[in-house]
Amino acid sequence: MKRTMIDFWVGLFIALGIVALLFLALKVSSQSSLPASSTYTVTANFENIGGLKVRAPVKSAGVVVGRVAAITLDPQRYVASVTMKLDDRYHFSRDTSAEILTAGLLGEQYVGLEPGADEKMLMNGDRITITSSAIVLEQLISRFLFSKADEGGNAHTEK
Repeated sequence: MKRTMIDFWVGLFIALGIVALLFLALKVSSQSSLPASSTYTVTANFENIGGLKVRAPVKSAGVVVGRVAAITLDPQRYVASVTMKLDDRYHFSRDTSAEILTAGLLGEQYVGLEPGADEKMLMNGDRITITSSAIVLEQLISRFLFSKADEGGNAHTEK
């Protein structure tokens, strides 16, 4: 009898632990989405999106104003077309610019929106035309190394 009571409490403890871990996993993954009825969709084209992923945040002034809904390749121009769902509470002017930024040095990538000054606002289905692509750390390092190697090669030939 005593053994079955211990088994019951151990089983209950393990079950509660699994439920707690599941709850934490859902909270940390921040999979909460904006309600479908309170969003509008805009798209933007980028030369390079780096490591941007679907469901990445769209931020303005550090505030999450939407999420990346889809990423596709434009077969005519070979650029990435990023579709974003923005919260209906936030309206941006038509000359808003979008750029792909990184949270910290090696953090997640997100889309940053910089509002413009136009009085007309972006509507559902509009396209953001002013964009800046992602800065890829590997490309920066290789450019730096190649420029240093080139400087070293020029220094030997000038002597």
